[in-house]
Amino acid sequence: MAEYYGFSDFSSNSDCDTPNDQVEDFSYSDLVEFPSDEVLPRTKARSARVLLLHHNLITLIPPDLCSFTNLISIDISNNVINSIANDICKMKHLRIFVAKNNQLKCESIPKDFGQLKSLEEVNFSGNQLGSLPPQFCELALHVGANIISDIPRAVKNLWRLEVLYLGGNQLTDLPPEIGQLQSLTALILCDNKLQSLPPTMIQLQRLKSLSLHNNQISTLPTEIVKLNLQELSLRNNPLVNKFVQDMVYKPPTLLELAGRIIKIEKIKYDQDDLPSNLVKYLEGAQRCVNSKCKGVYFASRFEHVKFVDFCGKYRVPLLQYLCSPSCHEIPAVYRSASDTETDDEVDNEKLRKVLLG
Repeated sequence: MAEYYGFSDFSSNSDCDTPNDQVEDFSYSDLVEFPSDEVLPRTKARSARVLLLHHNLITLIPPDLCSFTNLISIDISNNVINSIANDICKMKHLRIFVAKNNQLKCESIPKDFGQLKSLEEVNFSGNQLGSLPPQFCELALHVGANIISDIPRAVKNLWRLEVLYLGGNQLTDLPPEIGQLQSLTALILCDNKLQSLPPTMIQLQRLKSLSLHNNQISTLPTEIVKLNLQELSLRNNPLVNKFVQDMVYKPPTLLELAGRIIKIEKIKYDQDDLPSNLVKYLEGAQRCVNSKCKGVYFASRFEHVKFVDFCGKYRVPLLQYLCSPSCHEIPAVYRSASDTETDDEVDNEKLRKVLLG
């Protein structure tokens, strides 16, 4: 299995501040099982604060782990672990649990794992999780490079979470409850199959970094412009890839042209004057997005893409629906003396209303 470190392969500084005599390092030791009493006497186990077992061949974490009564950090990354004993839930001082790049599945995680309230960092990236285990929704965690296809609504319980890494999974959408994680400063959703984001994202007012590259996103909620983002990644999405290719404009029919005149000139008609299907057709008129154009359209609209400033730092594509290819010329017949908006004011209005459809 390829190693996957993802956005935040950061370990807490706690390890660095721990005296050497409280660190038990068995990394790169070709271990095939958890250290025995002969290798690591119980007296030393009780005094250890950090246990490093990464890059070995260990297959399971046995009940013996709970003999490390004062352990605050354990790293079991890059093994072949497929099982974790329930006894780990007795380790009330544990703050950091890193289990990247193993063979853990949802059923491998102890059902009471979420009761470890002391945990501050949990990393299960690069395993075989098919969904987000409910017990994870009580913790701060990184679960990138798994096969997670959905996020449960219980994710709202991650109230203290500041960094959520879900990159490299199989997500196609996000629940609205994601907006309740109001402590989030970084949300990493790259390398999934997302097509859109929920409007509740506007509630993430502390969010500074949003990673969305390598998805299938074709639209963004207009609310996203209100976030105070410092980092935004959108590359390799339909939203920005080949955005203006294959755009065609189908000329309006005589029916549409007649309907446009009726709406533009505000010709009065009574429902008894027209067949019901024509009345319904006229009610379906859409106002041209160009506020200096008084035109309308029904089915034959012109798709126009321009790039606009986003958060003062980015240029994102803005899809506008205009009544015709020449609409930007502001035909005199549609011009009004009351049209005093500047181009910048028009652009801001468009951005607020029709950002990417």
